[in-house]
Amino acid sequence: MTRKPASLIPDLSRRQVLGGLAALSATSFGPVTAWASANGKQLNVRLYSEADDFDPIDASGLIDEMLYNCIYRKLIQFKPGDEWGHQLDLAETIEQVDPLKIAFTIKTGQMWSNGFGEITAEDVKFSMERIIDPAMKSRNKADLGPFTHVEVTGTHSGIIHLEKPFAPIWTIALPYITGNVVCKKAVEAAGGRINTAMPPTVSGPYRVVEQRPGERWVLERNPDFGGTPADFDRVDLIMIVDESAAEIAKEAGDVNFTAIGPGSVARVQAKPPAGTELRVHPALFYVWIGLNIEHPKFTDPRVRQAIQHAIDVPSIVEASYYNVAEPSTGIIAPGLIGHRKASLIPPQADYAKARALLTEAGIDRLEITLNVLNNVIFTTAAQVLQATMVQAGIDLKIEVHESGSFWTLGVASDGDRWKTVELVMKRFSMTPDPFYATAWFTTAEIGNWNWERFSNAEFDALHEAAMIETDSAKRDTMYQRMQDLMEESGGYRFITHGVTPNLYDTSIIPATRPDGIPLVQYFRAA
Repeated sequence: MTRKPASLIPDLSRRQVLGGLAALSATSFGPVTAWASANGKQLNVRLYSEADDFDPIDASGLIDEMLYNCIYRKLIQFKPGDEWGHQLDLAETIEQVDPLKIAFTIKTGQMWSNGFGEITAEDVKFSMERIIDPAMKSRNKADLGPFTHVEVTGTHSGIIHLEKPFAPIWTIALPYITGNVVCKKAVEAAGGRINTAMPPTVSGPYRVVEQRPGERWVLERNPDFGGTPADFDRVDLIMIVDESAAEIAKEAGDVNFTAIGPGSVARVQAKPPAGTELRVHPALFYVWIGLNIEHPKFTDPRVRQAIQHAIDVPSIVEASYYNVAEPSTGIIAPGLIGHRKASLIPPQADYAKARALLTEAGIDRLEITLNVLNNVIFTTAAQVLQATMVQAGIDLKIEVHESGSFWTLGVASDGDRWKTVELVMKRFSMTPDPFYATAWFTTAEIGNWNWERFSNAEFDALHEAAMIETDSAKRDTMYQRMQDLMEESGGYRFITHGVTPNLYDTSIIPATRPDGIPLVQYFRAA
């Protein structure tokens, strides 16, 4: 992914800033053209970011997974609909025979493209074991928990072995990023990693025919796919960062499916554009503001607490989410194990308490910098904070980043830049198990995904214990305590889980997870 330097918002009025950012977001991705497919049906789906590459070992998250869903197979996939569950994909059968073993057989005659032959159990073994290989340094290793190896018992059969029981194997490891099966022969021929301009081979319903960095991925139907043939001749996965710009593209007919901004929900519900349908899903995303605990400004816990109390969550939800979403109580959404009914710090700001904490710490006025993505939701939230935190004696500067620059801010392997990071507003994607939320905040993830550099022995121990606990009530208590520890550190201010409002043409039948995330591989023409 191309990295771009951060830019600093000049001293303009809030309306001027937001207007300028909206205009920038609407134009930065370039013109979006709807090409007619040579063979007929084409589908254009908007993505809010750009996939990094073709290798699941290096995947950054949800956007990569949307691409992988189209070009790779898994033993099981998330089942589309309103309830969480999975369905067979590459697997003919799969069964947990005991707490530490999962036996599977894969369908015969499932082929890799470009002459790489049939998919076998050796490919499954290779795909999973390379994720946990320390030499590969995969950022997704945590998803596999206590997985140890795959025992191949036949050309099309094997046994997945776990060191300890692991409930998230069915909700994260197998149906999400680490469940993608890659071709052993092709990856080894490529030098051990898929870092080629195009994937050497694919197995899913679509294959990649063109990549336009910063704009789109162009896919076409894969003639070697062994399942039900894809319904579209061509699929364009189009990168449009900003929801307002995405809505403009939708109204212009340049995209068939997109999430829209929460500010548009009431208007679209009242008067849907002709030939469209809107569906609003409860989201599992979690949005928070994190502090780099190791930054010299924040070594005093009273300063961190002051910042927490100076952030007014309801104002952010009102301005950025138009009250369509609700303030969150942590990183785990309602309906999931571990959801807290209330956070330790009320969502409303307490400016007097924040100022008092700063005074106790010997600080008259505190000057800090907040880093955000170039997205109207986040830039609006930043402007709200800038206007309100002054009441607590905090002067907030804002740095706005494009995606490539933003997602390297706290990564230690990219240099010492993390040392200068102060505050960051982030949003992480989520799966229907709390393990996926807490995995990124352990001590082991410092400098990787844990940009707050939060380190707590009790948290780490609870994370390890909760992932092997089979009693749901006990897991619930553990995950609630872990969020308490995060908040007590002063490194986190939880904002919202948001919503996912999807606007799409009535000429298509979309398939989504219960949280509204599109499963493009299952889209059909109406």
